Amino acid sequence: MSKHPLNSVVRFLLEFVGILSFAKWGYHQSETGIRILLAILLPLLFAVLWGVFAVRDDPSRSGKTVVPTSGAVRLVLELILFGAATWMLFDLGHSLPALIYGAVLILHYALSWDRIAWLLKQK
Repeated sequence: MSKHPLNSVVRFLLEFVGILSFAKWGYHQSETGIRILLAILLPLLFAVLWGVFAVRDDPSRSGKTVVPTSGAVRLVLELILFGAATWMLFDLGHSLPALIYGAVLILHYALSWDRIAWLLKQK
């Protein structure tokens, strides 16, 4: 499986920027005090979904999981969260960062083809 350290760093950065995108987008959804709540709760939602629903023995993670999830479901979850982060950047008017984020995301998954194949075999 793709264990190249650079690919692991890219994956971490994609997760980090995804969480930041959720926070910034949430903050900009209101002019009232609820913006602080959204800026906290939306990235927390990302982190909880990311951390709780995982494939048992996934070598790209710790191998542990709270809620055992099939590989296909995990892959869809990742694509939804990363896709939402990309859309949020576009929605905030950050077109160039969104395009860069999306391109890096596509490149990361292209280089992680072996992980995708492994995920799709996991029930």
